[in-house]
Amino acid sequence: LNCILRDMENQAELEEKTRLINQVLELQHTLEDLSARVDAVKEENLKLKSENQVLGQYIENLMSASSVFQTTDTKGKRK
Repeated sequence: LNCILRDMENQAELEEKTRLINQVLELQHTLEDLSARVDAVKEENLKLKSENQVLGQYIENLMSASSVFQTTDTKGKRK
């Protein structure tokens, strides 16, 4: 009887260890997925920042080339 009880305890421990290992593996995969997503978002963010800089420079160039934005009259600046 003691042998059967020990076998049952060992089986329960093995099942618990297997469950914990599977949970750890699942969490590792989730972490890998999240890390990959963070890397992709960082890359997209850098791309968008670069595009914003190009657009900002383009707008500045358009404004400097336009006579509308080149007035030095202080009357036009009053609110």
